[in-house]
Amino acid sequence: MNLENKQIELSVVVLCYRSEENVIPFVDKLKKILENLTDAWQLVLVGNYIKGSQDKTKDIIRELAKADARIKTVIKPKRGMMGWDMRKGMAAADGKYICVIDGDGQFPIESIGQCFKLIKEKNLDLVKTYRIKRDDGFYRICISKIYNFIFKILFPNIKCKDANSKPKILTREAYKKLNLTSNDWFIDAEIMINVRRYKMKFEEFPIHFYNITTRTSFVKFGAIFEFLKNLLIFRIKEFFR
Repeated sequence: MNLENKQIELSVVVLCYRSEENVIPFVDKLKKILENLTDAWQLVLVGNYIKGSQDKTKDIIRELAKADARIKTVIKPKRGMMGWDMRKGMAAADGKYICVIDGDGQFPIESIGQCFKLIKEKNLDLVKTYRIKRDDGFYRICISKIYNFIFKILFPNIKCKDANSKPKILTREAYKKLNLTSNDWFIDAEIMINVRRYKMKFEEFPIHFYNITTRTSFVKFGAIFEFLKNLLIFRIKEFFR
């Protein structure tokens, strides 16, 4: 289908950093899922890279895009971490609905279908998941619990079980209103803080978060202090709004 003559209904932004060959079966499976959701879909594969690294992801996603006009790529030297990648990917998305998911397979991509169904049927601004079962080990579970514990203390009115969970899907109007600025891991918390600020309607549902053995976690223990600093800054800003 020539999407140039038809509005894209759903854009799925896939954060592919250092996924390399693993992104190929992920994209193949995701395309099959999208075919059953809408005939006007788009994939935005984000393959931002660190200069001088041996990461082959950018070359792999270029080839995937050459083979399918519905695939768009974002490939830039990195000037930030996950938040920067997410912002660049979402800015490149053309859909009426914009979904974001990691490309490493830890989040079940089948849940994109449930997100898409809920946001349309209930006329919501955002739909997300929360991790009720996790296979990613003590270290990641511990960091996530600390994140969410601090988040709930400083922002008790946000009825969110797991700020960092994906996939997240939101309307284009909601995305524009959020005006995201974070370049690091804080971006998921920034989304939920702004959802509260603008009184947006959202829902979340439980998923199983899988383990991966192809790489170690990108989230280091020092990220907790970075996260806490950002939370305090955003909490202080709330008093001046």
